[in-house]
Amino acid sequence: MLRAVSDVPVIVATARDDEPEMVAVLEQGADDYIVKPFGAAQLDARVKAVLRRLGVSETEEPLCVGGLRVDPASREVTLDGASIDLTPREFDLLAHLARRPGQVVSRRELLAEVWQQPLGGADKTVDVHLSWLRRKLGETAQRPRYLHTVRTVGVKLTPPDEPLGTG
Repeated sequence: MLRAVSDVPVIVATARDDEPEMVAVLEQGADDYIVKPFGAAQLDARVKAVLRRLGVSETEEPLCVGGLRVDPASREVTLDGASIDLTPREFDLLAHLARRPGQVVSRRELLAEVWQQPLGGADKTVDVHLSWLRRKLGETAQRPRYLHTVRTVGVKLTPPDEPLGTG
């Protein structure tokens, strides 16, 4: 079920060390399998190996969409050079969208990836946080610049068509 809504890396930690069980779990979508007991260093090495295989960088570069700059390493956001103060959840939501510029991201994916609620939850939670983000970005749902709602599908982050204050 997790794979239906997310591509989050999965490492199974279990006491079962029989080969058929390991093969079954890996074939069902797990990225790695670790047998208890194990040390913190081994778990850390396995997590890093899975992230490397999936192309996830530990020091992610800043993400830029138009004049919006999202820096995952420092958790700072600037818009046209001005700092924007975001809550941790607002930052995670914006960073998730900035990693997929121009792509429509469903509310279900946002709930799974940002809120870690893979089996659904309140879509209104996403809408409320998007509303707060829009306000901080100086836009509204009726006059979007960066955050564009795709009715019944989701939301996408795109650079604005024109600079603020024109048109």
